[in-house]
Amino acid sequence: MTVRMISWPRILLFGDSITQFAFEANGWGAALADKLVRKCDVLNRGLSGYNSRWGKHILPKLIPDSSHAENMAAVTIFFGANDSALKDLNPQQHVPLEEYADNLRSMVQYLKSVNIQQEKIVLITPPPLHEASWEKQCIIKGSKLNRLNSVTGTYAKACVQVGAEYGADVLDLWTLMQEGGSDYSVYLSDGLHLSDEGNKFVESKLWKILQKKLGSLHLILPYWMDVDTNDPESSLFKSCL
Repeated sequence: MTVRMISWPRILLFGDSITQFAFEANGWGAALADKLVRKCDVLNRGLSGYNSRWGKHILPKLIPDSSHAENMAAVTIFFGANDSALKDLNPQQHVPLEEYADNLRSMVQYLKSVNIQQEKIVLITPPPLHEASWEKQCIIKGSKLNRLNSVTGTYAKACVQVGAEYGADVLDLWTLMQEGGSDYSVYLSDGLHLSDEGNKFVESKLWKILQKKLGSLHLILPYWMDVDTNDPESSLFKSCL
């Protein structure tokens, strides 16, 4: 007798530390997973300290072919916070602007090659950098301020441009968090990474984008009151066939 496994649709969150930390308490990824429980698995593939140069080599290992992409409901690509580090002060993480854009293109093109089309892809720009707060962190580690908000902004614009080229959705955090000249430091815990307020902001903005892509997802396995006590097997798996 062959037993058929129940398969959940999946969302892949791919990026750097801002993605890795997304499953911490009050994290944006954890909040998404909670909203999608019993509808979709949210996979966290965030890699602290990584940049797009390394990410483009890792992505094919996460989704090696179209068979692994069949049940993929969405993919987020969230790099740039490390790429935009200043070359002279942080050469290991720094990626030149044009290469960063090309790396994003490479990742989008790869996803399309395994039949994940642009409507399932969301590019996320780095958030703004609060220099005074991040400089304190740098000093603690014995270094100078190694990032600038204006530079981060050029990488955010490049990300937006790549999304426009491919017709993929882009969540432009760098712009949205600074709209109206607001104090965006409230969204950041240390000037670079997200605070609880920042996690709420990312989740709320990203959810608006994902809702359009995930509207057809249904509850996997029925509501408990809908299970037929006389014939549970039949009613349990009706929606999974």
